[in-house]
Amino acid sequence: MNHATATPAGRRLRADAARNHQRILLAARGLFAERGLEVTLDDVAEAAGVGVGTVYRRFANKQELIAEVFDQTVNEMAEATEAAYADPDPWHGLTQLFEWSCEHMAGNRGFGEVMLELPDAMERFASVRDRIKPMVTRLIDKAEAEGVVRPGIAASDFFAMIHMVEAIAGFSKPVNPQVWRRYMSIVLDGVRADHLPRVPLEVPPLDDADVDQAKAAVFACRKR
Repeated sequence: MNHATATPAGRRLRADAARNHQRILLAARGLFAERGLEVTLDDVAEAAGVGVGTVYRRFANKQELIAEVFDQTVNEMAEATEAAYADPDPWHGLTQLFEWSCEHMAGNRGFGEVMLELPDAMERFASVRDRIKPMVTRLIDKAEAEGVVRPGIAASDFFAMIHMVEAIAGFSKPVNPQVWRRYMSIVLDGVRADHLPRVPLEVPPLDDADVDQAKAAVFACRKR
């Protein structure tokens, strides 16, 4: 009798704990992306709407939290890559993965700085390469075999393209945090097969005043 009545409560506690855990990870991702190294576990608890003790019971220090956020992100990228490969339209799958990757990089620039707090950061980056690159290679090979990307495109090109878009995302963020989408479309046009329609440029370019303001923001950061 006691066991039967205790089980639902136990399940509720486990469900509450799981929800709190996800809230902590979601809050941490947002804070790390926005504010980088200055974020504390107390900040994460406040943003997640949980008690500080709840965070410290799950993570002994900030490095443990960073590591779990990183692992979650890698798993999401692996899932996105698998979904892209499974897409019956290989060009659509490729472009969707590229947009997902660019959006993640554009919105999480501060997390790269945070990752350097981990003593095994370089090993973790290498493990991502070893896990994700073969999957992207398989996707690129499929897209090329079906004639939707120009011949000669490699997985390393895919990652280089992401970093190109990330660069403009970082530069333009103070004045236009969405303009990277324009350059994402231009970059994709560089690898598409000639018979495919060009990707529409739905975001206007930066004007001269935007460029000047963005440059000023870059110089201001360098002076700090």
